[in-house]
Amino acid sequence: MNFENKNILITGGSRGIGKATALAFAEKGGRIGINYKSNTQKAEETLHQLKGVGHDLLKYDISDAKEAKQLIERFVSVFGKIDVLVNNAGISIPHDIDEVDFEDWSNAFQNTFQSNFFAAANLSFLAAKEMMKTGGGHIVNVSSRGAFRGEPTKPAYGASKAALNAMSQSLAKRLAPHGIYVGVVAPGFTDTEMGSKTLTPVERENLLRESPFKRMAKPEEVAHAILFLASQEAAYSSGTIIDVNGASYLRS
Repeated sequence: MNFENKNILITGGSRGIGKATALAFAEKGGRIGINYKSNTQKAEETLHQLKGVGHDLLKYDISDAKEAKQLIERFVSVFGKIDVLVNNAGISIPHDIDEVDFEDWSNAFQNTFQSNFFAAANLSFLAAKEMMKTGGGHIVNVSSRGAFRGEPTKPAYGASKAALNAMSQSLAKRLAPHGIYVGVVAPGFTDTEMGSKTLTPVERENLLRESPFKRMAKPEEVAHAILFLASQEAAYSSGTIIDVNGASYLRS
């Protein structure tokens, strides 16, 4: 896979899966736009680790439709065009129906869908419109195994990722005539700094038991799948959802 002279926008690109993906694309010659919401220090640290030149930081809250539009406009003004969009940013809010009141439940769904689904939908629309002008491109959406197996204590999270999957496959069909390819990567729990901090020792042990490999995914393993779907070699895999969960959840 070669991404020389390719311009790649990664949302949530300063940490975890986003950071690993940015590093991997840069290693293959890509120019990276790292979108982040608030942690400038982490974003600058990631930027300085990227191989090559021409990368940039783009601080926008993509859960706001106006800022999502500003992000795409800014990216195109800086890089000239967009070749790859990776919708990676997302949130996960616990809202166990046994424990929360209606207001918390409603807010969890509203905020989760705003960040995990509507942001990706808006950016996919805006990026696709730009890609139509320049001969095509790739959109890769980061989903979750939770879209398939359910998330009992975070149902909004699972629902938002299921919606993301459905939208991605609809767009794969509709955008193919424009030379725009859409794919999805659905990781299991990934061993990132942020994710690991939220786990109790018991929760971590339970997660390790879920996979026959007895470990979690590495961010670099998820990034590898993202790069594959963003490559020209994967064009005929448009519409695919790649599971990266260490056989912890198998779907037919």
